[in-house]
Order: sequence, then C-alpha cells, then structure tokens
Amino acid sequence: MRDIAIDRRSLLALLGATAMTGCATAAPVTTPFFKRTGLPIGLQLYTLGPDAQKDLDGTLKAVAAIGYRDIELAGLYGRTPQQMRTALDAAGLKCSSAHIQAKGTGPDPHFGDPTQLGDALRVLGARTAILPSPNIPDRLGARGASEDAGTYLRRVLGSMTADDWKANADFLNDKASKLKSYGVNVGYHNHNNEFAPLGATNGLEVMLKNTDPATVTFEMDVGWVAAAGRDPLQLLSQHKGRFTMMHVKDIKASTKPNFNLMQDPTEIGSGTLDWKKLLPAAYAEGVKRFFVEQEPPFARPRIESVKIDHDYLAGLIA
Repeated sequence: MRDIAIDRRSLLALLGATAMTGCATAAPVTTPFFKRTGLPIGLQLYTLGPDAQKDLDGTLKAVAAIGYRDIELAGLYGRTPQQMRTALDAAGLKCSSAHIQAKGTGPDPHFGDPTQLGDALRVLGARTAILPSPNIPDRLGARGASEDAGTYLRRVLGSMTADDWKANADFLNDKASKLKSYGVNVGYHNHNNEFAPLGATNGLEVMLKNTDPATVTFEMDVGWVAAAGRDPLQLLSQHKGRFTMMHVKDIKASTKPNFNLMQDPTEIGSGTLDWKKLLPAAYAEGVKRFFVEQEPPFARPRIESVKIDHDYLAGLIA
C-alpha cells in the first residue's frame, strides 16, 4: 500500500507540474508585436509620394522622427541611387526593398535592364526587387490619350488571361536568375485584380504555381486581398512560406469585394482587418518584413496618417 501511496503522490505532483507548465505556455502576450519580434516597422514611401516629390529630405526626416526605420521605395523621385542613399543615411533610414517597374518609363532603374537595376539596388542597400503589378502584354496596347491611370489599368488587367499570368511567372523566374549574383531577391506584390476568376484558378494562383519558390517571393498586400473578398489568413496558410513580405494596409467596412482596383482606405486599426490575429499568423508563416502602406484619399495630411499607422502598430500587443 505504501508504494501505491507514493505513486499517487508522484502522479499528483507530476500533474501539478504539468498544469503549471501549461499555464506558463498559455500566458497572455504582454509585449507589443514589433518589439517582441525585433522587427522594424517599415513604410512604403508611395504613401507619402507627393510629399517626397516636393521635399524628399524633409519627408524622410519626418518619417524617421515618427519611428520608422525601414523604407520600401517606389521610385527615386528624381534622384540618382547614390543621392537617394545619401538622403536615407542622413535621416537614419535604410532601404531594404524597392518596387521596380517591368519596363523603362523614365530614368529610374527597371527590370528591363538587370545590370543597371542590380547596380542601383546595391548602392541603395536594397536586397529585394518587387514587381508591383504585372508586366502587361503588348497586345493590350498602351494607355490611351483619354485614359487616366486607373481606367487604363482596369481595362488591361481585366483582359489578362491565364497565359498572360504564366508569362509573368516566367518573367519573375528570369529576372530572379539574372539578379541573383547581385544578392537581390525578386518578388511580386498583389493588388486585387489578380484574384479575378480564370476558370478554376486566378492570376495569383498561376504565378504562385509557376514561380520557383527558391528564388521568387511574394509580398502580400493585405488591404487588396481583403478588397478582393479573400481572407489573408487563409491565403497565408494555403501557400506556406511563399509570402515573406507584407503591406500592412486597412480598409473600411464600406469596401465592396471587387477585382477592379477599388477600396475605401483608412488608417491601420480603424478598419476591418484583425491585426492581433493577422500579424502573428503572418510571422509564423514566414513574413519577416512589414511595410505600412495607405492608399488615397486621405482624411488628413498624409504624414499624420502614417504616424497614426505607426503608433497603432508600435503599441499593438499580438
């Protein structure tokens, strides 16, 4: 009987220790997400495009004063790569990524000249080149004189076929192989037109299926995923490891699901997306760089909006 009693006491002690361990594991997170992970809160400078065009140095200093440390570029605002790097350094900012157009439309580096692009990104210190929208096939024509940018994009993107999206996957694979020697990764950034049905698939699925996971990554724009009526959490889970970057963007409940580049934007934390679930889930699925991006129209000065965005994320316990 004594041995049995000892076993019971041991069992009770073990159960108690297990329960305590379980409590410790389930303890609530009390540290803000970005502080806990040690990741910087980045900013896609497109959000402040008109401000940067007017006063790049002042805009970058204001961004740094808010607390941003990592910048994703969408053009050089009339600067050379070295001049942009000098401005970033002066503000205490780094550029880890840049949105790069498929074809040359001005002086900025583009995917059409990988050597020029690789050299420019090396100067900037950027290690990722992101195609921000698809390489549009020539057969769809150029922008008409009476078309604004939005009208043109809705026309041509709505006409893209599964073969066109497959050609974009081939484009990404090719550019990734050419830029590998520069230490630059290549990726793709979605809007909501990629989710338009193409039979049993869509443009994004075609690109995910036909790009090399070892060399091509994807940058999930959460706001545009939600604007397409899709669940970002489900998309991350379905394509584990393919999304390594994210645009942190919120939308109002008034946004109706569509595939036509339409959304009702708002500051992060005041829209429909559940960031307490989304950020840690994205991190667990392989997203390691997060960039705030907000679309126009703005209800207040843009710099005020990006401060609201930053401060919400900096304090978010998730």
